[in-house]
Amino acid sequence: MYQYDDFDRTFIAERNRQFRAQVERRIDGSLTEEEFRPLRLMNGLYLQLHAYMLRVAIPYGTLSSAQLRQLAMIATRWDKGYGHFTTRQNIQYNWPRLNDVPDILDALAEVGLHAIQTSGNTIRNVTSDQFAAAAADEIEDPRPYAELIRQWSTDHPEFQFLPRKFKIAITGSPNDRAVTKAHDIGLRMVQRDGETGFEVIVGGGLGRTPMIGKVIRDFLPVADLLPYLEAIVGTYNLLGRRDNKYKARIKITVHENGLEKVRDLVEAQFAAIAPQFDADAAAAQLALLKQQFAAPELPPRDDAPYQAAYRSNAVFRAWADTNLHPHRVAGYSIVTISLKPHGGTPGDATDAQMQLVADLAEQYAQGEIRVSHEQNLVLPHVAQADLPALHAALRTAGLATANVGLASDIIACPGMDYCALATARSIPVAQQIAESVDSLKLEHDIGPLKIKISGCINACGHHHVGHIGILGLDRAGVENYQITLGGDGTEDAVIGTRTGPGFAYDQIVPAIERILQAYLVLRRDRAETFLQTYRRLGAEPFKTALYETEQVDAA
Repeated sequence: MYQYDDFDRTFIAERNRQFRAQVERRIDGSLTEEEFRPLRLMNGLYLQLHAYMLRVAIPYGTLSSAQLRQLAMIATRWDKGYGHFTTRQNIQYNWPRLNDVPDILDALAEVGLHAIQTSGNTIRNVTSDQFAAAAADEIEDPRPYAELIRQWSTDHPEFQFLPRKFKIAITGSPNDRAVTKAHDIGLRMVQRDGETGFEVIVGGGLGRTPMIGKVIRDFLPVADLLPYLEAIVGTYNLLGRRDNKYKARIKITVHENGLEKVRDLVEAQFAAIAPQFDADAAAAQLALLKQQFAAPELPPRDDAPYQAAYRSNAVFRAWADTNLHPHRVAGYSIVTISLKPHGGTPGDATDAQMQLVADLAEQYAQGEIRVSHEQNLVLPHVAQADLPALHAALRTAGLATANVGLASDIIACPGMDYCALATARSIPVAQQIAESVDSLKLEHDIGPLKIKISGCINACGHHHVGHIGILGLDRAGVENYQITLGGDGTEDAVIGTRTGPGFAYDQIVPAIERILQAYLVLRRDRAETFLQTYRRLGAEPFKTALYETEQVDAA
């Protein structure tokens, strides 16, 4: 993992000192809220429906045990005893008092964390594959490159006031677990003639105008990474619209100008600025980062305890079948810890749960934790021999729900329970769907399914790329929920198709139940997933189940 050096520590301390003075001036009235707003946003502090919210960056979703313990401590001391993990691999505290925020930032700095550029029209936290450096299908660990990008982009003097916020995702695997095609820039590691480089994607994004990104370079050598990124963001900074914030994202810039024009401008800018970059210095820094992210030594372990538990314990077997992912080292597994207990708030973890996961990571997983964009936690390096003991410990804290990748593993934004922008509730809908599939005992029969819920058109719940997507809107003061089907956030990314009229708050869960029941009837066999069935048959049979059944029921 990356360790702060003297420059990092000095930089963060100075930023925190500046913000402490700004908070003091806001409290004593020297700054109005309007004057304070851009200052607090530069430090990840939002003003939500009920209170301030602090968004803490977890770069590329990687945490140490010490860092997670500190996040738990902050939840205990300065919040209401929990934190919310987001689709940006960050953590949010929903109830900090303004006068406590400088102390929180100092506590974060003690363990190499910060809240810089988690808001505002700048380059946000770089996200990555939560299975990085552990997955069997990976070409190379993408996190050293993500850290290099973080260092380049943090406080970049040209990119602090972009037309709109800017998001970058990177994956080192051909199987895209980082939703790269729904980002302003997506980087997919590829190999050509024995050389590692990147497929560069631009213009992806969700929100009110969802678009899948387009390939602007099919192969970018590693040595050209930073100058090429600078050329893309610099071109967008000049070409992007500032007259309408709803049309200011780079996806609109690419759409209105065309990919070829944007590519020509980027390539010309790249040719002009690349000679100004110190390629040797960048290569040296990347080599240093790769050393810091070196994979841990994983000694051979006897998996007999795992095999015995798998054969004899049905509860453990169900958890192992859903929450484990193949590791690149034989005898080890990647463990996803579900933060989606049936009826719970997706992505929330209590201080006690964070403390326990930190302890378990130290004991069983090389002291490392990952945050997934699907709002779960991951232990990337666990010996299979330790899985029964790990599972038993997780069960004591309500963290052993066997539902990863299933219908109740729902991505949901905070919605109208917290967010000032939301137009509908999303958390209660997610809770009710999860309780429904649990009570009907359907989700293991249904199998892999991505349900995603957003409480407004900003799409923080990624509903556009859900196999089943739900968008909550306000219709004349009444909550109304639109359904989309067939979305996909993988390497085959596609935007889901709207089914038709929306549903009232008390109708949306029965509507989802009808979709699920229709799938069970329509699929060829148990091996055919929901998405495969939808792609084979299209939307019509699902729309029939949604709307004709609804009319019969109403009659």
